[in-house]
Amino acid sequence: MNRFPVAGLAIALAALVGTPLALADNATKEDAVATVKKGVAYIKANGRDKAYAEITAKNPMFVKSDLYLVVYGMDGKCLAHGANEKQVGRDLIDLKDIDGKAFVRERVELGKTKPNGFWQDYKFTNPATKKIEPKQMYCERLDDTLVCGGIYK
Repeated sequence: MNRFPVAGLAIALAALVGTPLALADNATKEDAVATVKKGVAYIKANGRDKAYAEITAKNPMFVKSDLYLVVYGMDGKCLAHGANEKQVGRDLIDLKDIDGKAFVRERVELGKTKPNGFWQDYKFTNPATKKIEPKQMYCERLDDTLVCGGIYK
């Protein structure tokens, strides 16, 4: 009887026991880029009204674990938010993270100079853990908007 497959499984399970499930299930940078691109394509194909409603409604197409999409106007107004619908319609240009970083203002400025996509670091509340954590946001410019999706580090 060959015991190596059982031993390999036992080692793999032992390795997982030491890894918190929240970390094991976190979205990756690749997930963020793919989801943003999917969002951009969906907006182009279906129009803003339908797409923003789907993003805000947490359509599984735009959510993966702790990853969700957000759409901002180039004036800092939130147009769609996949984690907090109360943000939609609000001017968030002066919103700051726990370190005082005006991350929406910075995001808009980056969108003006890097329309083909960029990464941004800041701190934000993780909807899965309810804790403020370091976050990386990937954004692409679409006309006069930014379509963004972030991961927690």
